[in-house]
Amino acid sequence: MCGVQRHADGKLRCAWCSTDPIYVDYHDNEWGVPVHDERRLFEMLCLEGAQAGLSWLTILRKRENYRRAFHRFDAEAMARYGAAQRRRLMSDAGIVRNRLKIDAFISNARAYLKIRERPGAFDQYIWQFTDGKVVRRRPLKLSAIAASSPKSDAMSKDLKQRGFRFVGSTICYAFMQAVGIVDEHQRNCWVVKERRNLRAADGAAVAQETAPP
Repeated sequence: MCGVQRHADGKLRCAWCSTDPIYVDYHDNEWGVPVHDERRLFEMLCLEGAQAGLSWLTILRKRENYRRAFHRFDAEAMARYGAAQRRRLMSDAGIVRNRLKIDAFISNARAYLKIRERPGAFDQYIWQFTDGKVVRRRPLKLSAIAASSPKSDAMSKDLKQRGFRFVGSTICYAFMQAVGIVDEHQRNCWVVKERRNLRAADGAAVAQETAPP
């Protein structure tokens, strides 16, 4: 059935979460938590693109290397990268040395800066696809976790029109899950109760969607 799985610490977690400590920490503390910090939004959009064709755990293990290699995702610095920086990145064994993905990071930085003309502009842009609300789904089975949605379709189309690369709908949906635009922890995951308590405390806006069993 691929329902939640009990880990050695006794907690029930989403079926996709392996026992790797990096993955457990990501699942418990990041996945589905709303993000409004613009640099982190930009970072996660880039990293989701880097993940294409690979496992997300591979990228998580290399995340600090990516931060080092790309000036901690300072888009202004990245937008100025030229041939020398590209050669440096292609020789960096700490990241995925894929020329298309490296070039995409640079073009994404330039596209990002066009949107971020004032503080908060990129945050508002990214969250507009759900009207600024968290979309919460509580699938029972792993197979019911979505791979894309009309909202991720719309985000993907608009990002591509603005010059972003490696932003297909599936990548955009994974990004939306990663930065909390979509909260899709499985129904019996221990995080669900904790998130419910946090929402009650801060009155966060949520758009409820019903997930199939």
